[in-house]
Amino acid sequence: MTDSTERVREAKAGRIAALDTRSGARSVSLALALLGFGPLLILIALIAGASLLTPNFLKLGNISNIMAQTSVIAIVAIGQHLVILTRGIDLSVGANLALATVVGGLVFRVTDSTVLVMGAMLLSAVTVGAFNGIGYVYGRLPHAFIITLATLSICRGLALQFSVNHTTMRGMPDGIVALGSSEILGLPGSFFVVLGVAVLVLVMTKGMVWGRWIYAVGGKPESAVQMGIPVRPVLVSTYVLAGLCAGIGAIVLSARTQASSPLYGNLLELDTIAAVIIGGASFLGGRGHLGHALIGAVMIGVLRNALNLMNVNVFFQMIAIGAIILLAVEADVLRGHLEARTRALQATGAR
Repeated sequence: MTDSTERVREAKAGRIAALDTRSGARSVSLALALLGFGPLLILIALIAGASLLTPNFLKLGNISNIMAQTSVIAIVAIGQHLVILTRGIDLSVGANLALATVVGGLVFRVTDSTVLVMGAMLLSAVTVGAFNGIGYVYGRLPHAFIITLATLSICRGLALQFSVNHTTMRGMPDGIVALGSSEILGLPGSFFVVLGVAVLVLVMTKGMVWGRWIYAVGGKPESAVQMGIPVRPVLVSTYVLAGLCAGIGAIVLSARTQASSPLYGNLLELDTIAAVIIGGASFLGGRGHLGHALIGAVMIGVLRNALNLMNVNVFFQMIAIGAIILLAVEADVLRGHLEARTRALQATGAR
């Protein structure tokens, strides 16, 4: 009789433990889902708050202005996103963009061909990206931080050296100027450039084997090597694409300003890293979504625009963006803890 009672008690305890495990797993899964939607929810909250505090925020002209101002950050952040997915970083994107505009400005002094000026900008930026990737991978450097920091200084110095009188050079071909002044359905032309680049990269990362390789290389590099993935070419390709995005960003910025300057892109590398991290990507690699990186870029643009409308000092804007980055990094730490907790609960439930 006693043995039977003990078995009943053990069975009840087992059922209660199983219920607790399932309940805990559901709670953790809900928390992970909220973290996944976190960037979008924060963006919605920012827009709602800005619209209440500044009546002019939701006017069509201001929305179009935000899109135009955010376009360069968004395009370059797409390339930075690919690099961070592989546990890397590109600190040279801002200086690379500046050098590309200067190269374009010098070519414009020789010819007013839109194709040639755009081609020169893209070639300059891609060359820098390839230099970063090849130097990092085949130079066996411990981290991309080293070579991209060096390239940042080199590109900025070359841009200052090549620019006429080290200042802004006015003038761009009519085709580039048209890109900066055009509107389609009330949206700036640069918005459609961002959309085109984003769709292309999304297809490459989600619809091609190369995209799966990027996530594999960033998530578990040792396993990627064992699986036969060409790790080195994959890594180089991400830096080349980051350079290409910097070149496209240079074209868009030159179109908006109708000029080139060695001072363009100052601190752009920090803005793009912030956009990617705010969007939920991890410095540990292998995790992140392109859409979230774009949300992060828009978030930075919305925050700056709203603070400008409220006449907030630019230094406080930098503090606000820094605080958001800290929150995003803390959210990434919390996400990792919750994922580990989920795996532990799943293992317990399986037993």
